[in-house]
Amino acid sequence: MHCPFCSETDTKVIDSRLVADGGQVRRRRECLTCHERFTTFEVAELLMPKIIKHDGTREPFNEEKLRNGLQRALEKRPVSVEDVEAALNNVKLYLQALGEREVQSLVIGERVMEELRNLDQVAYVRFASVYRSFQDLSEFQQEIDRLQETPESS
Repeated sequence: MHCPFCSETDTKVIDSRLVADGGQVRRRRECLTCHERFTTFEVAELLMPKIIKHDGTREPFNEEKLRNGLQRALEKRPVSVEDVEAALNNVKLYLQALGEREVQSLVIGERVMEELRNLDQVAYVRFASVYRSFQDLSEFQQEIDRLQETPESS
């Protein structure tokens, strides 16, 4: 680790603590040359799989695209920002846990629908209508009927 004050590479760790619910390590360091102290944060870097689209093209995982899809479905619904972020993280953790280098976009869509079903049923039906390309009211009704038959998993 380079010292931000004198750019020397010799630094030592004085203190380490877990932060962000154990997701980060905060380290206090001291430069062995100029004796200035500074803080660094260490985070595990987990690679996300590439996404295989319906047409067969591949693209990198895009967290912002996923967040926007969730937020669009949840627009004007009584769901907190924290709950949206938790759902987003659940989808990401699921993808990482698969351990695959590439994942069909269908897998992500289905996982998002599970998260939305637990968060807000109206948002779930909104997302399902776009995701499954509903053509008429009967398809909405079928999805609502299916939703009412399934016991909530929350």
